[in-house]
Amino acid sequence: MDTMSIMIVGVGGQGSVLASKLLGRLLVDEGYDVKVSEVHGMSQRGGSVTTYVRFGDRVYSPLIDDGEADYIVSFEKIEGARYLNCLKKGGRLIVNTQQIDPMPVIIGQADYPEKILDSVRASGAEVDAVDALAIAREAGSAKAVNIVLMARLAKYFHIPYDKWIAAIEKTVAPKFVDMNKKAFELGYNH
Repeated sequence: MDTMSIMIVGVGGQGSVLASKLLGRLLVDEGYDVKVSEVHGMSQRGGSVTTYVRFGDRVYSPLIDDGEADYIVSFEKIEGARYLNCLKKGGRLIVNTQQIDPMPVIIGQADYPEKILDSVRASGAEVDAVDALAIAREAGSAKAVNIVLMARLAKYFHIPYDKWIAAIEKTVAPKFVDMNKKAFELGYNH
């Protein structure tokens, strides 16, 4: 198969690193050659975070250049818009509708862009926008936003649901498995 490229973007503390580990484990278990990047950006709470996951028959680099991402999974709206140039024509942005104000907005030097997802859609990108925070809270923890977003991504893959659940069981700490499985189910069926 041709190499597929997925960017996971968000704000530090949202669980994007766990999401990339979950996705990487699933794809390795499915027999793909997988490359997962290191975290780029500030992984501390509040900083911009980007990880790359590439998979296929043979993958030589984890990096994704402009116009190469098949999917961008964004934990926050501005982060999705920031990396839109990386999305290939016909690619899809899966985005949490949660708003997390960046530092310039917090200190009053900028305004949060209004109708940012309308601008993204106007660019021609396919957008799957979901209130992942509300779904995660319904599952039992606001920290499960990452799993809800992985469930949305799963809707576009031909990997069976039970394989995703098995990857959750292998990746998530045992005391959080049941809650994360519920978050995945709610996100998948939303």
